[in-house]
Amino acid sequence: QVQLVESGGGLVQPGGSLRLSCAASGNIFSIYAMGWYRQAPGEQRELVADITSGGKINYADSVKGRFTISRDNAKNTVFLQMNNLKPEDTAVYYCNADSILRYWGQGTQVTVSS
Repeated sequence: QVQLVESGGGLVQPGGSLRLSCAASGNIFSIYAMGWYRQAPGEQRELVADITSGGKINYADSVKGRFTISRDNAKNTVFLQMNNLKPEDTAVYYCNADSILRYWGQGTQVTVSS
């Protein structure tokens, strides 16, 4: 089992920044990739960015150049730095971890509005 706890969401104006954090605990040695997904009202959940244990990174086209994913292996934590936020980035952001199973965090709300 893997447990994921997210933090860092909130309300921000367009053009602003937020940093999301996701701390993993439990059977962390089984994790080979972690990432962030988001789900806006009425929309399907979509990949934002992910990073493998080897450091390979993948971004959705919509966030390239604005978001940066990173991980601190010593703290079993993955981060999502979000800059130049847009109203269309408004969604619930979910952390995930892939091992034999896929695990999800509880989600954190990000609202971009003036």
